[in-house]
Amino acid sequence: METLRRLLPSAASLIVFEAAGRHQNFTRAAKELGMTQAAVSYAIRGLEEQLGVPLFHRVHRAVVLTDAGERFHTEVCVGLSRIQKSAEDIRAKGREVNVTLAASTAFASMWMLPRLAKLREDLPEIDLRIQTSVRDLDLEEETIPLGIRGGDPAAWPRYHAALLAPEVINAVASTAFIEAHGMPATPQELLRRPLIHLEEPVRQACDWPEWFASAGLRYPPQSRRLAINDYVLVIQAVLAGEGIALGWQHLISRQIESGALVPVGGHVLETGLAFYVVWPRSRELNSQARRVRDWLLEEGGRDRSPMERELVSGA
Repeated sequence: METLRRLLPSAASLIVFEAAGRHQNFTRAAKELGMTQAAVSYAIRGLEEQLGVPLFHRVHRAVVLTDAGERFHTEVCVGLSRIQKSAEDIRAKGREVNVTLAASTAFASMWMLPRLAKLREDLPEIDLRIQTSVRDLDLEEETIPLGIRGGDPAAWPRYHAALLAPEVINAVASTAFIEAHGMPATPQELLRRPLIHLEEPVRQACDWPEWFASAGLRYPPQSRRLAINDYVLVIQAVLAGEGIALGWQHLISRQIESGALVPVGGHVLETGLAFYVVWPRSRELNSQARRVRDWLLEEGGRDRSPMERELVSGA
């Protein structure tokens, strides 16, 4: 590179030469580059003196590349084009604002989607991509910066984990169902109502026997029952008046606030577990991912019920 520095006065002279050769006119090159015609002429003369050969034939009100100038111009064009493409690629990569969040379909549709408008308002320059799966993805293997997981962080030693919401579960029904079947006031009364079961295919989730056991009751298997392996469909079935289901507070809080879902049975299960925003310990989050993480945690804290806030403060 030291030899190149002695050979050429500056890289800027190559840019001037490329424009002058392309236009075959110093005045038009000067206009494109925001320079004076005299400055272009001076830069070309300096380049010719450094190389020891004329690059242009000067004719009346025009310039024409010499044979040496033609050959050099071709090589300069190729080199500058490659440099420009590389610089544009680097700049584009530096401006990437895509952040991927791995989550369950239930979290994506019931927690995230209702907040997307606020996310766009708060972080307008960030493009959030939500990747759903029936299992918890390996964020390191999938090169995904952020994920949502439920359970105990001690089981995920390779991840940082920040609390999003404690796991609080109650039974919920629709107003139409209550009007048709009455309001169950106790867990015992729920045993006589049609219950909708979530059959989670991969992730472990609380079920009706566990919920009734936490209320001190044994759940006798029903001869006829509705079982669904997707929690979003479970809640849709509840809203359609098909029965009563278990409701995870952080997912259904808005439906409860709107009156679409109503807590029934008078019992709430606090499992002691929680849902977390997680990210791999093996690599640093970029600034955009950190902003999304912090936004998620702020939203999670803002939307906690008084009971959930009490659980978090007592943890």
